[in-house]
Amino acid sequence: MLGFEVAEATVSRYMPRWRKPPSHSWRAFLRNHSKDLVSIDFFVVPTATFRILYVFLVLEHERRRVVHFNVTEGPSAPWTGQQLVNAFPYDSAPKYVIRDRDKIYGAAFVRRVRAMGIEQVLTAPRSLWQNPYCERVIGTLRRDCLDHVIVVGEQHLRCILRNYLEYYHGSRTHLALGKDAPEHRKRESIDGGKVIALPMVGGLHHRYTRHAA
Repeated sequence: MLGFEVAEATVSRYMPRWRKPPSHSWRAFLRNHSKDLVSIDFFVVPTATFRILYVFLVLEHERRRVVHFNVTEGPSAPWTGQQLVNAFPYDSAPKYVIRDRDKIYGAAFVRRVRAMGIEQVLTAPRSLWQNPYCERVIGTLRRDCLDHVIVVGEQHLRCILRNYLEYYHGSRTHLALGKDAPEHRKRESIDGGKVIALPMVGGLHHRYTRHAA
């Protein structure tokens, strides 16, 4: 985004690789339906007082955007179903949702998804590679943010995630998006001025941009 040309092989050398790559048919499904697909998943975050908080994510495949997240100490099927409603109001629901076979997605969740006209695509047991985009985003959240902070409670965690996702969506580039961010960044000219660093996420990360003298 700063006008420098970086070889893709240089970047790929430092990217984590899945032990078992997706099958050709599954990979084709993800690619062909990217505009109609979202993934959902939970992950847990411990607090300073040893409480366990559950974070629910809804990820849009086409631009790798986290369209919705929420935090709770006691997730349930009705609560999880309501999160999808909050993520896609006014008939904006996607055609497919990829999820695992966790029992949290119970009857109340299934009824809500069907009422929204969404078709569920269930991954095979113990096959994290079948939900690669969501798993990768969760890993990114841990490595880039949550592994470096101490969470006090629900509101604190929500604040941390909101701040990080602002950086993730607008500044963090992705090789799979043509080295662009989920929210399109204008490519700057190499003659645009000096490169400066703008602190984000409390200084944990920075947005690099050019500043004319």
